[in-house]
Amino acid sequence: MSGTTARGSARDGQRPGREPDWPPTSLLGGLAPPVRDRLLALGTRVRYTADHVLMREAEQTGFVLVLLDGLVKVTGRTHDGRDALLAVRRGGDLVGEFAAVDGRPRSATVTTCGTVTARLVTRGDFLARLRDEPVLAHAVNTAVVTKLRTATGHRVDFTGCDTTTRLARVLHQIALSHGRPTGAGAVIDWPLTQPELATLCGAAEPTVHKALRRLREAGVVTTGYRSIKVEDLALLRHWADEAP
Repeated sequence: MSGTTARGSARDGQRPGREPDWPPTSLLGGLAPPVRDRLLALGTRVRYTADHVLMREAEQTGFVLVLLDGLVKVTGRTHDGRDALLAVRRGGDLVGEFAAVDGRPRSATVTTCGTVTARLVTRGDFLARLRDEPVLAHAVNTAVVTKLRTATGHRVDFTGCDTTTRLARVLHQIALSHGRPTGAGAVIDWPLTQPELATLCGAAEPTVHKALRRLREAGVVTTGYRSIKVEDLALLRHWADEAP
């Protein structure tokens, strides 16, 4: 897939009204309005449908996507040919900046989880804005470091834990960052498969299946078609904090 393909598969879809409220921890949510507005003036507003591949691992493209609304999943291909879920990004986040900055092939594949709107910005325009806007450059650098710290913490956090504890920690993190609050819990209403959960937990799929069943039987979560409901976030947190 090339940058041209990405443009051709997207549709300008600007809707009237204000932009969504982005989390303060996201790139857009943390920027001062004038800086954010100058970033959002770049590129073209695009809209993608569900299950659309925005960027593919190893391709040589350099555009970036500033996510306005929706969720995307970031996956990488393992040595045995499986797709490992590496991260989930949401409205307010930036994707594709690694290849834009260093000019190397894409390090992962990015796919939409439902409808996604974004600003598609060419590598040249993105780098020029970073050179001209030190505050934005610092914010992007901080976002990159945060991603790397999260990945490192993810590995350290799982050392010595059993699979049920790992699964509880993964679900708790996803529910807080991407879930839809409901009562004492939250609903993760985007498609998260058991193989993807297994890669996030660093465990075999059958083991994760048993751990998920254990959480269901304890009344911590319920599962439905393409969704997981956390019945009680405090109870899930208790399971996440348990020693193996």
